Amino acid sequence: MSERRDTGSATEAGGPEGESSGSDSPADSRPGILPSLSDYRWYFNRDLSVLEFNRRVLALSDDPHVPLLERLRFLTIVSSNLDEFFEVRVAGLMQRRKYGAGPLGPDALSPDEEMAAVSSAAHEIIAAQYACLNERLIPALAQEGIRLLRRREWQAAQRKWISEYFHQEVFPLLTPLSLDPAHPFPKVQNKGLNFAIVLEGRDAYGRHSPIAIVQAPRILPRIIQLPRELAGPFDFVFLSSVIHENIEALFPGLQIRGFYQFRVTRNSELFVDEEEVDNLLDALADELTTRPFGEAVRLEVASNCPRDVHLHLLRHFGLQEESLYTLSGPVNLSRMAAIIDMVSRPDLLYPPLSPGTPSRCLRSEEIFAQLRSSPVLLHHPYQSFTPVVDFIRQAASDPQVLGIKQTLYRTTPDSPIVQALMDAAVAGKQVTAVVELKARFDEANNIRLAEELESVGVQVVYGVVKHKVHAKMALVLRREDDGIRMYGHMGTGNYHPRNARIYTDLSLLTADPAITADMNALFMHITGMGQAPRLQRLLQSPFTLFSGLRERIAAEAALGKNGRIIARVNALTDPDLIRDLYDASQAGVQIDLIVRGSCALRPKIPEVSDNIRVISVVGRFLEHSRVYYFGHNGHPEVWIASADWMGRNFFRRLETAVPLQEPDLVKRVYQESLALYLEDRCNAWEMQSDGSYRPLRSTPDHPCQSAQDLLLSLYGRGISGA
Repeated sequence: MSERRDTGSATEAGGPEGESSGSDSPADSRPGILPSLSDYRWYFNRDLSVLEFNRRVLALSDDPHVPLLERLRFLTIVSSNLDEFFEVRVAGLMQRRKYGAGPLGPDALSPDEEMAAVSSAAHEIIAAQYACLNERLIPALAQEGIRLLRRREWQAAQRKWISEYFHQEVFPLLTPLSLDPAHPFPKVQNKGLNFAIVLEGRDAYGRHSPIAIVQAPRILPRIIQLPRELAGPFDFVFLSSVIHENIEALFPGLQIRGFYQFRVTRNSELFVDEEEVDNLLDALADELTTRPFGEAVRLEVASNCPRDVHLHLLRHFGLQEESLYTLSGPVNLSRMAAIIDMVSRPDLLYPPLSPGTPSRCLRSEEIFAQLRSSPVLLHHPYQSFTPVVDFIRQAASDPQVLGIKQTLYRTTPDSPIVQALMDAAVAGKQVTAVVELKARFDEANNIRLAEELESVGVQVVYGVVKHKVHAKMALVLRREDDGIRMYGHMGTGNYHPRNARIYTDLSLLTADPAITADMNALFMHITGMGQAPRLQRLLQSPFTLFSGLRERIAAEAALGKNGRIIARVNALTDPDLIRDLYDASQAGVQIDLIVRGSCALRPKIPEVSDNIRVISVVGRFLEHSRVYYFGHNGHPEVWIASADWMGRNFFRRLETAVPLQEPDLVKRVYQESLALYLEDRCNAWEMQSDGSYRPLRSTPDHPCQSAQDLLLSLYGRGISGA
């Protein structure tokens, strides 16, 4: 594995070379002297960049050009994103601060400084989110006959139905807990809906408890649709309102002085020392039972919650006021996504997706002969994921196929690919599945998946100790007239049929002997032991991907103004790679970076990154493709990969990058996955040198066009010749 270059003062509080710069000027004032690329001022904080991404997603919920129910969906996506951000990133930050750790990233922010900045930005985003909900989305939904009725709006017949619903469906499942020496504060689950009830009076035993806690069981729906005979076609009430209206039933004879929603977000990282456990699956299963009760990292309360109550909650959960979020509405907006499925209004959604299918892929029984002729490149979701599923299904049923090897990072237990692997094993084929048990928040699913596969004879392995297997590979071994031939699939996305309809990704189906031989060597390496394999075509982390990228960036830098680099990734945070890009920019290389999410590189800094442009495209589909382009002085080299440009992808994961050999595929990926995006003037945002983003608007030279819409129109016609 390539050694990481010393980050020098990037992790120190001072300026270049550890000394105070004494100036905020972005470049050294001495003529002919370029600024130090270790200066912390040239790097943007990763966590703040993640929050900037969520600002861009939130902008879609405020965009009147987006269909109304899709705007609601984007609002709920922001909530889900922020939940994970607090569960993982803020949780880690709080631990670093607790134990007195120093700066972690090249931006040199201390944990205290970063926590203050993160808290400020998160509070701004959440305030804007609820303003969007209350001031624009709820009124717009009401105009379309989709109403979220408050208690004061309920009519008598509706109130009667709600009372009956409460006593039949809700009341039996609730457990009120008054707080006294015999009833300590209950264990509040991560992200659960809870109510703090302020009481007055004494119960039958003469006890007085000023506060009680009621937890809403997760099994209960948070949004309840009223019967049409009592309301409009799409009238809803919140579970919290239903419980509030009937709360006296839980505390007979006592007076209710306050009813306040709250929710706690907890540290959800799992820790398993893989070198100390005998069975990783069992160890992870045990660890999952504690996840709902990790250390608290955020407290959300309704805006009507008085200060004494939220202070009491903060003290109990061991949180400071910076971790308190006061909300003008329901404390879990992500649950409002249920409305989208309950409202049958296709006119308020994006038009249905009709992915194209290459004509060569229509006859799945001929897939192996087709791949021997030439590879197939698929661009999801504009082109169907079905050919990938058919590839595995055909392998499972083909009597000449001897074995299948596949990685599974994220999928679903009911996936047709999983079923095909099980069918192949039942049919007597040698099937190996590398199931990544540590895929964050999919651990439980993957444990069940591994057990199901093993139950029918699939050889299941869990990857490599201390490294996640993030590569997307499937390999089919088939006996043919000239011996055993191999066929492979490599992609930028997971084997997840649902995600293949909402994520943009690239798939390569190939019979190239060099590529498939490399794939087989990697599977042998993952399942067995030994030195890193020597690969002919592929780059692989943690061994050759990082050094291979640095060599190619350096080669472009050597070309100066004739150099060209374009990269499309989900995140760019590795400081060494960023410094290499700065070096190339200083040499005159034109660099375009399409980075969906976090980006620690600061573009457009004089004498540092003058020649670097960073854009982010946020639209209907989640941008997920990873494409690397190196100009090579007119002889371009294009790679598709599973890896983002982050340290974890280079050193703590098994990743792959595959070069496209055919000129028509190189041209196609350049045009569809790079050039179109660089011209986007509908969904693109350009990063500024301070880390903020500005939307790119149309101009006479660049009319309004969406790369996603153009690709939909290109491929969304059922059958394509590509």
